[in-house]
Amino acid sequence: MANPPQANTKPLRRSAVKPRKTFRELFLHRLPNYNGPYNVGYMDIEVPVRDPRPVSKLRRNGKPVLRLDTILMGIYYPCDLQTSTGAEKPHRVDWMPRPRAATAKGYAKYLHIPALPVTAYLACTSLFTKLPAFRNAKLAAHWPEDICNDSGPTGQKAREEEGDPTSRPKFPVIIFSHGLGGSRLCYSSICGELASFGFVVVAIEHRDGSGARTYVSLPSNVEAAAIESSTAEIHTNNDGKENDAKDKKVQRRRKEGLNPYYVVDYILPKDNAQDTSPHNRRGVDHTLRSAQIELRQEEVKEAFHILNLLNSGHGDDVASLNLRKKGNVASSSVGLNGVNWEDWKGSMFLNNVTMMGHSFGGATTVQICRDHTLEWIGQGVILDAWGQATPPAGENRKERIAKPLISISSEVFMHWKDNFDKVVEFSDEARESGALCWMLTIVGSTHLAMTDLAVLYPQWMSILMKSMVNPTRAISLTITASLEFLKIVLPPEQTKYNMWADEQLLQSAEQPPEPTEPLRTDHAPDHKWVAVRLKIPNEFSVRLKAWFRRTWRFVICAGREVADLAHGLHDFGEQEEIWTHMCPTHEKVEEYMNQFR
Repeated sequence: MANPPQANTKPLRRSAVKPRKTFRELFLHRLPNYNGPYNVGYMDIEVPVRDPRPVSKLRRNGKPVLRLDTILMGIYYPCDLQTSTGAEKPHRVDWMPRPRAATAKGYAKYLHIPALPVTAYLACTSLFTKLPAFRNAKLAAHWPEDICNDSGPTGQKAREEEGDPTSRPKFPVIIFSHGLGGSRLCYSSICGELASFGFVVVAIEHRDGSGARTYVSLPSNVEAAAIESSTAEIHTNNDGKENDAKDKKVQRRRKEGLNPYYVVDYILPKDNAQDTSPHNRRGVDHTLRSAQIELRQEEVKEAFHILNLLNSGHGDDVASLNLRKKGNVASSSVGLNGVNWEDWKGSMFLNNVTMMGHSFGGATTVQICRDHTLEWIGQGVILDAWGQATPPAGENRKERIAKPLISISSEVFMHWKDNFDKVVEFSDEARESGALCWMLTIVGSTHLAMTDLAVLYPQWMSILMKSMVNPTRAISLTITASLEFLKIVLPPEQTKYNMWADEQLLQSAEQPPEPTEPLRTDHAPDHKWVAVRLKIPNEFSVRLKAWFRRTWRFVICAGREVADLAHGLHDFGEQEEIWTHMCPTHEKVEEYMNQFR
């Protein structure tokens, strides 16, 4: 009989391995590798909700506009690649949601551009781009190598826990809500980066008509023809009930007996198509937007329910219900094959969950933080919120934000005064409740700076939107500020072994004067470009100097990696990167942190 391993046996150390570049990535658009100590795994889960139903009273043509039938989410998580070898080695994830060509057409429809040129351009650039994340990889069961190598008491405790076969890491959880035109994959630079630092990040793909295009699979026992919706395009497998009986794909699905599905494209506000524009005299269509946020709130609750099932050891039950599997529309052929659900049991902290969102997802985050029935929500991270779409706060204190909050905005939205005032309004709402609150702006950034589009198409962002910040640096500042915030507000058991980026962005900030006006206006655009792009004074000379600076640095670096020097007009060693509009005093931060000690 073999001797059992000794308790003091030194465990195998594992650190992040950079994914190899594909042949296409040598020449075409690619996403940068993540910087945290973990590799990143990814899996798609779509399961029926507990109570399928129309959501809100909003109707068009006598039918409900919004429905809740399934919940679709992409889960980014810390993984261990070194335990997966041979045929079981996981593959990288496609960036463009499947079916890719149809999704590209959805983006064309959303942008009001002919589908052929959009699809052709994406095919030549990013249609086949892959995430530096691996589908269904093994959940990490180790602490970061640098922590375990630390000679201090923290490293000693980490080594003891890692050497104990009954002890496994538990990871904090973030739920991410996308903006208009978004999906569960188009914020992968932020979601994957957070996962590489030891978070489980759940990116929900909302079915509220805010995305460019999404596919809703239905269980085989659902009578698709009975689903009432004024916006969903239903496809079934029943004779005579397809929208287009001549469609070859529909006929193939009927022949193969696959599940029915419906398609939800971007829903335009009725008689107010440009309600996102600062110049729209009618303002935001709050009837539609509030209904969409209502649906998003229900989706967040369903996502948390699934996380509870995974964490309590019922992963196999979730997998049995999963609709993103081989043969079903928009699914990977891999499905959830290879996932060891036992690894997920007890793997997450489901108290003090962080709600995070960009643009319309920021408005969603505000409303989620106002919902005091969601006791498991601990704090909110708001990225460039569309403040105009945020429902007004209730008069009742129980309908107002009372959780720690950080708002990180782009400079282009800072110059949109009505939106800036709204962000100040809900930030004050949190501060008046006694909660810690920060309000920051990333200098030189535009609204898409926090999405993958800025990383994949930096030249277009610079030329069309006058973005002046390096896109990878903008993502880095967003991540760093968020991690510093979470290091302050999360309980110590969730942060004790962190290897998070820390540039003292929050701790070094001094209490500013009341944020009644933006700090600087030299980049403020002309009125017609408000919220769309910035203004670059002396643009030609500025760009020429930036080009010479990058070229000189490239020569000095002698061919080494200089991606962090490209595509930015400013040298941030020479000026501020972040403006602080609002922050708590150092004493208040210390008082908050002392409650955990």
